[in-house]
Amino acid sequence: MLKAEYKRIVECDKARYNGVNVTFFRKVKNPALSYTLALRKVQYLKGKRFRKISLAIAKWKLFRLSVKYGYQIGHDAKIGKGLYLGHYGTIVVNGACKIGDNVNIAVGVTLGQENRGKRKGTPTILNNVFIGANSVVVGNITVGNNVLIAPLTLVNFDVPDNSIVIGNPAKIIPCENATEGYINFVLKEEENV
Repeated sequence: MLKAEYKRIVECDKARYNGVNVTFFRKVKNPALSYTLALRKVQYLKGKRFRKISLAIAKWKLFRLSVKYGYQIGHDAKIGKGLYLGHYGTIVVNGACKIGDNVNIAVGVTLGQENRGKRKGTPTILNNVFIGANSVVVGNITVGNNVLIAPLTLVNFDVPDNSIVIGNPAKIIPCENATEGYINFVLKEEENV
């Protein structure tokens, strides 16, 4: 990851938490943002040569924040810009997951792996997705763009774009503006923070 790309990802993450104005003091008061920035730092340093000490320190900080706030997000997960963790508390994301841009993950969410069967593997979450509290998304599935997964929903099947997924067993409701009002403070490509 290039330094400019890293900076842009961090700007987009910060904007998701506080709009465009992010100060040092707001970052310190927000555990989810602190954890997200520590995760991004580890992901940035992983590919750098001659940064082994910096990487070890960043991993230790990420581990401490993980224990303190209950987040368990594998730093190998491929996560797009604009990640938003709604509350601090248990959130589990397998390190093999792929997550797109502007994704909200609420408390109690698990993005996990199936170990056998036709859906063996981990989920791919595309852009502008809201995953409600205590939802579980497992298996080698794809959750499309502009999808709202309601709280307490088990998703173990592919979800098309522009949908709401609700219930257990889950059902899909087509909706053109599924995440309207749920995905906020998204930076446009031309905006600079």
